[in-house]
Amino acid sequence: MRIGFAVSLSMVLGAAAASPTARAGDAAALARDAIIVDTHIDAPSELLARWTDLDSEADDREFDYPRARRGGLDVAFMSIYTSPGQDADDSAWAVANRMIDAVEALVQRHPDKFALLRSPGDVERLREGGKVLLPLGMENGAPIGEDLDNLQFFFDRGVRYITLVHSANNAMGDSSYQREKQWNGLSPLGKRAVAEMNRLGMMVDVSHLSDQAAADAIELSTVPVVATHSAFRHFTPGFERNISDALARRVADAGGVIQIAFGNGFVDPASARDLQDYFVDHDAFARRNAERVAAGEAPRSEEDFDKEWKAAHPNRQVPIDVVLDQIDHGVALVGIDHLGIGSDFDGVGGNLPTGLKSVADYPNLVAGLRARGHSDADIRKLLGGNLLRVWQAVEDGAGR
Repeated sequence: MRIGFAVSLSMVLGAAAASPTARAGDAAALARDAIIVDTHIDAPSELLARWTDLDSEADDREFDYPRARRGGLDVAFMSIYTSPGQDADDSAWAVANRMIDAVEALVQRHPDKFALLRSPGDVERLREGGKVLLPLGMENGAPIGEDLDNLQFFFDRGVRYITLVHSANNAMGDSSYQREKQWNGLSPLGKRAVAEMNRLGMMVDVSHLSDQAAADAIELSTVPVVATHSAFRHFTPGFERNISDALARRVADAGGVIQIAFGNGFVDPASARDLQDYFVDHDAFARRNAERVAAGEAPRSEEDFDKEWKAAHPNRQVPIDVVLDQIDHGVALVGIDHLGIGSDFDGVGGNLPTGLKSVADYPNLVAGLRARGHSDADIRKLLGGNLLRVWQAVEDGAGR
């Protein structure tokens, strides 16, 4: 890991003496030189939704190779996401494997641009030549089913973290989005899954979990846990999807990291209310659909629901400052050593702050952090150093 870079004259003289163009150039230089790790990018869903390639730039996505290089992104965790519906109809296993196949095919098509990443110790070697490294993170434990041997299967396929629960209670535990909890935390299966993930060297992700389920995971894990894409509930009271200050301290006390999400629905109070309303309305839609089916009528499609809901709830204009506020709060709460970034690019329908619209925009985050007085050493920790430290600790703890 490189820890230094050429210091420009403007930095020597101080940020106040530098022109805006020079300061922007300095931020881009630091973003390129630092190791940037983003723990949550939903590009695999894009790969499955329609055949596409990520070697060239296109307007309908937030992650691709040219943007990643422009923004300085080195390590992009590909989210292997399956929905509660796919859990219910038993298709999650197949969907997850098709997503992994798609990421592997992307790397095979462009070995000069991408490489699979399975260990933090391989980052320096594999990123030579400007490659973007693609480890895998599984969002929703649904593909595991009730057979914990599947954890080994997906570990062997390259999955290095699992978000145990998504937007509905599942066999592993309770979701933060569900008002009625099924297990009052992690299920017995979920508790055993934590132990097996520790044994394998697979990170336990507490994003999306209910407060009690997250507390169970932190208590049971023998190595640090991560929140791969969460913001702080301090700014969105009552929104359980975001991490509470108390749980954030517990994550940090155990050596883990909170990876700040960028989506407006996490960092902006009004947008967070919209997101909560979406899940309430979707639950009502699902109930009405069930009633339609019971009455012998055809159900309405998810696509129709989403189209109507988005038309009635357009994305809000939110400044980048809301993300910077999250980071400042986190530094005051748990210290810089326990923070990172997990953007949720390609996973929030473009509902992102101004200045953080794609993976090309990490330099804007760097510039904002510098303007708020954060040192370059601390910014490097936030961009990726902290996550790599925790990943290494989880790997070192494997087999105990």
